[in-house]
Amino acid sequence: MNLRTVEAKAFVPAADIRVSSDFYLALGFEIPWASDELAYVRHGDSSFLLQAFDEPGFIRSFQMHLLVENVNDWHARVLASGVAQRFGVKVGEVVEQPWAMRDFTLFDPCGVLWRIAQNTPARPHA
Repeated sequence: MNLRTVEAKAFVPAADIRVSSDFYLALGFEIPWASDELAYVRHGDSSFLLQAFDEPGFIRSFQMHLLVENVNDWHARVLASGVAQRFGVKVGEVVEQPWAMRDFTLFDPCGVLWRIAQNTPARPHA
């Protein structure tokens, strides 16, 4: 019996799948396949499915986490992409977190919260 898994993908909600698709493309993601209801979105080895799903309560509660090698480079890329102005979204500052990560927050156009993070050496407990 082979129970090896290959990957797990989240279905990220999108109130307007076309606007959300444009947002992710502006950030440098690829969309190799899309329909009116679903889009396969990827960046490197990371991917998710963008789904036309307009349930405001669910969208406001939905979060994604993207682990990257260099959070400062990603933050600079997000700012340089102009998505904050173009899509009216919020981009947070890079913050040192107590859970051994540095991260920043980014909201997509429909309100999905992303935490883009890099691992840091664990601090000893006090």
